[in-house]
Amino acid sequence: MRQQEFSIKELESFTGIKAHTIRIWEQRYGILSPVRSDTNIRIYTDKDLKILLNVSLLNNLGHKISNISKMSEEEVADLIAKYSSPEHTDHKMMHTLKLSMLHYDETSFNNFVDPFIEQNGLEAAFKQVFLPFLRQIGYLWQTDAICPAQEHFISNLVRQKMFAQIEREKVNPPDKETTFVLFLPDLEIHEISLIMMQFILKQRGYKTILLGQSVPMDDLLDVHKRLGSVEFVSIFTTNPPSVLAEDYLKKIVQMFDQTDCFFHLTGYSLKDIKSPNIQYIQIYPNMELMLQSLLEYK
Repeated sequence: MRQQEFSIKELESFTGIKAHTIRIWEQRYGILSPVRSDTNIRIYTDKDLKILLNVSLLNNLGHKISNISKMSEEEVADLIAKYSSPEHTDHKMMHTLKLSMLHYDETSFNNFVDPFIEQNGLEAAFKQVFLPFLRQIGYLWQTDAICPAQEHFISNLVRQKMFAQIEREKVNPPDKETTFVLFLPDLEIHEISLIMMQFILKQRGYKTILLGQSVPMDDLLDVHKRLGSVEFVSIFTTNPPSVLAEDYLKKIVQMFDQTDCFFHLTGYSLKDIKSPNIQYIQIYPNMELMLQSLLEYK
């Protein structure tokens, strides 16, 4: 299998370990052995990334780098396998899912995710596993640390798992007055979090309408004209791009200023925008806080 190559900055993005620390571990403990380009730039492979992820996991679990560096690959693998108890879930989760994505390994993904869902349920899996991981791969995608195929591969596995579980779970009829309309703006396709939000809101008794990907603003206005006052919910991951996000908010003001609708927004494209001084637009720093706010509606 062809090895994927990484720069030290991409390795930093993928593992969360600072480039300076990687160099120290490499020079002092011989953790990695990168090749050098003709211009003397370090080039790392899939194997280097796997080693670094393993070392990082064990280090986060309290093992000293000096001791880890003396272990064989088999000893490292055996030690990692022992950390399967709930208190170690967070560390092992990211480790396992990143390696599954890197190697297009559906079996490894299923072996971790299926028992977690069986024991904790879909909503807990989304909040504790999928959501943190999707946020990380979104960042990795933005910084070019992973290729689009890897992002599509793991996202589709998450989507398949969610749909299979949603199909199995019973949802009661709505018993609350609020109607949430979930949509993604033009050219935005990252809908996994939106789908899961709809499921959670429906489980809590809210009426929800999922419009899905790439919805023009005019369509939102048509929804309002037919349904009256609604709560619009959206996640801006890549579109509109950050430089055009303010223009999108201005368009909302132009079209909805005289309505009773409300917009709840979050996402990477809005990271540089503070919540505007507009009473019917709220920007949240992350999806967890947005969902928490929505679940407080009557």
